[in-house]
Amino acid sequence: MFLHADTLSVTRGTRTVLSDVSFTAKAGEALLVVGPNGAGKTTLIRTIAGFIAPAAGSITLKGDEGDRNIAEQCHYVGHLTGIKANLSAAENLAFWATYLDGGDGSAIRGRVDEALLHFGLSALADYPAGLMSAGQKRRLGLARLSVATRPVWLLDEPTVSLDAASTELLSGLIRRHLAGGGLVIAATHLPLGLEDPAYLRLGRTAGHAAREAKP
Repeated sequence: MFLHADTLSVTRGTRTVLSDVSFTAKAGEALLVVGPNGAGKTTLIRTIAGFIAPAAGSITLKGDEGDRNIAEQCHYVGHLTGIKANLSAAENLAFWATYLDGGDGSAIRGRVDEALLHFGLSALADYPAGLMSAGQKRRLGLARLSVATRPVWLLDEPTVSLDAASTELLSGLIRRHLAGGGLVIAATHLPLGLEDPAYLRLGRTAGHAAREAKP
């Protein structure tokens, strides 16, 4: 499986944010999108996810069975946590597990319990999400990566509000996903604790993007 962007251009209003951006990300690989603020990192992630229509170019996801629908194959984690404040931590994850993957009650509970455990939230399973700290909310939002299977993870600044220990928990989850043949594209200012990521560097001027090979 691989995701390919070909001469992608994106405009917002009258401004060209991205121009002629091309890259390929492969299964088992993390592609980190880096660059200064305003370079278009968030715009690129949201365009791949299907929230923004490109002005030109194309994005395709190919697997053994040919082209695949990116929206149906991806987890998108943006700047917002995607949690409902009036639900508990466990109820939030159960919603995502049911909505994205389905399954019987016991299977869903198992996935929810595992995700809460991984991110150190088991003690807060029945706690209202709206009363959690910013870091706890962020971990809860990231925990939905564990409750439903999606081969492509699109992450936009996933370490926001995370301390060093929580960042390592996320890194471990990403490494496990990659080892299982998953694909990760992340806009980030940090290396995410990954040993050998590839980089796509976006510049301040629209149209400048460079894919760097792994060393």
